[in-house]
Amino acid sequence: MSPSHSKRNSSNGIDKLDYTSPRRPLLHADADSSGSTRHSRDTSYAGSFFEQVAEGIMDRDRERLQREVVRWLSFVWAIVNCLCAGSITAYSLYGHLFQSRLHYTQFQVNIVSITAELGMYLPVPAFGYLCDRLGPGAPSALSGIFFGLGYLLAAFAYKSGPPPSAGGHGWPFGVMVFAFVGIGMGTSCMYLSAVTTCAKNFGRGNAKGVALAVPIAAFGLSGMWQSQVGSRLLFERNTDGSRGDVNVFRFFLFLGILLLAVGIIGYFTLQIMDEEEMIDEAVEELERSGLLAQDEFFTQAAHHHGYGTMEPRDLSDSTFDFLQSEAERLKAHAEEEARKKTWLLNEETRRYVCDPTMWWLAAGFFLVTGPGEAFINNLGTIIGTLSPPHTSATTSAATHVSIVALTSTVARLVTGTLSDILAPVAPQHGQHRRGPDSIANSMASLPALDGPRRFTVSRITFLLTFAFILSLGQLLLASGWVQNHPSRFAAVSALIGAGYGAVFSLTPIVVSVVWGVENFGTNWGILAMTPAAGATLWGAVYAAVYQRGANNGEPGIERDADDVLCYGKSCYAPTFWAMAVCVWVAMGLWMWAWRGPGGWKRRGVAV
Repeated sequence: MSPSHSKRNSSNGIDKLDYTSPRRPLLHADADSSGSTRHSRDTSYAGSFFEQVAEGIMDRDRERLQREVVRWLSFVWAIVNCLCAGSITAYSLYGHLFQSRLHYTQFQVNIVSITAELGMYLPVPAFGYLCDRLGPGAPSALSGIFFGLGYLLAAFAYKSGPPPSAGGHGWPFGVMVFAFVGIGMGTSCMYLSAVTTCAKNFGRGNAKGVALAVPIAAFGLSGMWQSQVGSRLLFERNTDGSRGDVNVFRFFLFLGILLLAVGIIGYFTLQIMDEEEMIDEAVEELERSGLLAQDEFFTQAAHHHGYGTMEPRDLSDSTFDFLQSEAERLKAHAEEEARKKTWLLNEETRRYVCDPTMWWLAAGFFLVTGPGEAFINNLGTIIGTLSPPHTSATTSAATHVSIVALTSTVARLVTGTLSDILAPVAPQHGQHRRGPDSIANSMASLPALDGPRRFTVSRITFLLTFAFILSLGQLLLASGWVQNHPSRFAAVSALIGAGYGAVFSLTPIVVSVVWGVENFGTNWGILAMTPAAGATLWGAVYAAVYQRGANNGEPGIERDADDVLCYGKSCYAPTFWAMAVCVWVAMGLWMWAWRGPGGWKRRGVAV
């Protein structure tokens, strides 16, 4: 040992006497006055350090609390958005008035509702894309504009009276059609902005079912409370002073102003929290899952440094390590965040549309929601066929709109809650990214070794059960059980409402479980296009059957020569027999996506 080193040890080291002498402290103050100053300064430094640590912890807790407040405020306003967005479900409240006041034919009444459905469902992928790329605030504001302009235009088109094609002097029929296209687009925009907010803020936890079921249930309630406002507050007075039909002009103005305000407020309140963390986790999981052949960022670094044409296995260890560090740098660089998000969402979209099970799910959704939409849109005219003409009505469209909305809401809340409690347990993250050769997918088929398993019920079981319930309502109506007994129609409305609501609640939950929430807006938007085609098809079928029944007439029932309305079982029975068969076909398609070769069960996805 060198002398200098020994001297340093003797002067600065801790001698054994420091431990053996009971009177000497381990760290004692120097005898000179400067030691006291240094001790105070050391104490000050230590105090300052701990103060900074405490302040850092407080700032972090404060920031976390602020994030949670914003997260729950977004959730609350998402529910408000959905409570207002479903105004189109109150169409039956005034659809029959388009016939009696504006002299529209049944085909024209259905054209208005069908164009609203097309406006609601066809642009959904574009609106979902906006939600994923720009956040939910922008689509919410856009929905307010669509609603405000659409209902304002519809209000004045209705007030102008029958169109020239019906012998009147009002605005052309095309103006009403155009107005309802805007209303349909506003519906999907406001609904998607709310549901996407809830899916991304809460969809990675254990309460994803409730997080999606509550806003979707609120969407079902919107038609109920709006129809009650229209029928009980914004109504016309009959000549005897009693309450008459809804005042359509005032009702449209009310909806336009309300929804414009709700959409604009949603621009400021709907926010996605911790999205950067969610994107980073998703990128890493995709790389580990085996679904990506090689790291996209590694490939970019290789191209940048002139190694783009070489396979990674042909690179030297030092070159590979260098490119790997460059790839990590690209991931962490702030300028790459937007590109990383775009790359991830594009990759998720590609995987989604290339998955055959998505198309089976979509086909079944088309076959179930189309009949449900057609029933809701034509409630008013169906009720009119149940009793002979000139008979006082014992029930109203507003009542059955409320029944459908209420049973739909209850079914959505029940299925969303029970699916969270009883659904098979899955890993918290990444189960939807299991590659075909991944270890997780191979292990999924092995028996559990940790004792008895808890009782579980798959979300697909709930989906199949409630689809069958919906078909029961269609069978009751098609069989003629309700004809001349309008009071029985409540059972039909309740069954169809419960089945329709549960299907619309469970399907987006299945999408979030199977394909994740990072690209939920786009994925759900693509699937949600199918009800547009279903509503168009079944609306046209119902209108054709109805019109044929109106032309042929019901035996034993006298009608006026110029009567365009239909009475009797022949107006609807063939349509609802066909609808029930389609729902059963949809159930078979969902079973195939779940249990068939390459289905979710085989992949180990706990759905």
